[in-house]
Amino acid sequence: MIYIKNKTEIEKMRAAGKLAAALLDYISGYIQPGISTLAINDLCEEFTKKNGGKSAPLGYKGFPKSVCTSINEVVCHGIPKAVDVLKDGDIVNVDVTPIVDGYHGDSSRTFIVGGKTSPEVERLVQDAERAMWVGIEQVKPGNRVSDIANAIDDYLTPKGYGIVRDLMGHGIGRGFHEEPQIPHYRSGRKLSKLEPGMTFTIEPMVNLGTWEVIFSKKDGWTVTTRDGKWSAQFEHTILVTEKGYEILTQA
Repeated sequence: MIYIKNKTEIEKMRAAGKLAAALLDYISGYIQPGISTLAINDLCEEFTKKNGGKSAPLGYKGFPKSVCTSINEVVCHGIPKAVDVLKDGDIVNVDVTPIVDGYHGDSSRTFIVGGKTSPEVERLVQDAERAMWVGIEQVKPGNRVSDIANAIDDYLTPKGYGIVRDLMGHGIGRGFHEEPQIPHYRSGRKLSKLEPGMTFTIEPMVNLGTWEVIFSKKDGWTVTTRDGKWSAQFEHTILVTEKGYEILTQA
């Protein structure tokens, strides 16, 4: 069931999205060589609480930390750890989801540690961000979820990237994960029609190699690329409006 948000709920979604955007802006200043992902987590938790929010990932189905920190070949759901220390040339995705007044704002960015990496990885990060925007540009009443997926696929596949298929965007609101699912690859299926009041994430996970991933049996969370090549991701929470879209997680 897809939950259409009313005006009151949309205002609450805006507040949660605004905090998510502020949180990523805040933590961006700390993404430097030598910082551990645990320190990133703790800074995010402190900022979230200080600004009246609650970290949705903490305790969600047993997830042990407040944010996800995914380095290099880790696609998503990386668990912050003291031993995971960022180095020059790494890339790290920081995925945050604060809850404000019962509603979620979900957003992520991939950062280049130290500001410079290989040309191939720099292109990966740029193209992953552009792919998210290509998908967002398809959001308007009357279009379908499949229009989002097809546009992203048409942008990324000719460039040789693998688009992760086992994980995708999702509806969001009072629930962390709601209907509909938002795939980022062309499937040939006719997916849900977009209506004003729908809120969901667009978050393509883009791999330098195969689209296939491995789910960690050790910690039950960490997802890595099957071939060990690097992966990048960007994410926004989107509202379908009467005429198009509103990005709820943009400062």
